[in-house]
Amino acid sequence: MKIGKVLTVVLVVLILIQLIPGPSHENPPVTGTPKWDSPRTEELFKRSCANCHSNETIWPWYSTIAPLSWIINLDVSVGRSKFNVSEWGRPGKNDGDEAAGELRHGKMPPWFYMPAHPEAKLTAAEKDELVKGLAATFGDKSAEKEKKEEK
Repeated sequence: MKIGKVLTVVLVVLILIQLIPGPSHENPPVTGTPKWDSPRTEELFKRSCANCHSNETIWPWYSTIAPLSWIINLDVSVGRSKFNVSEWGRPGKNDGDEAAGELRHGKMPPWFYMPAHPEAKLTAAEKDELVKGLAATFGDKSAEKEKKEEK
């Protein structure tokens, strides 16, 4: 009987939090774009990275359901604040020179992103191609640091 009450309370809370206004899913305008080293790099980036690192996010249906909507909005906001190809040339920090290293070392995309976005999964060859393309487009702070450490 206790489990039934707990499940009822959880269900009521989940229903009630839907009444809290959610975050806006209106993408900001694109104000600048990088000069990609190749169309292939841009294609791979858009497929696997652009949802969080551009102002061209495709918001899935579940991004309107609280509390998932809050988590997804936070992830996109953080991703855009660190590295955003739709605001290239903006004043302040835009960590393009860290993108190749993050991908190379398996830090991006995050593990929790992949199950819901199978289209973003890259083969080993595509990953290598994207790492090289990101390094050619934005530089590669991680590789430069590793080379200095080897000396």
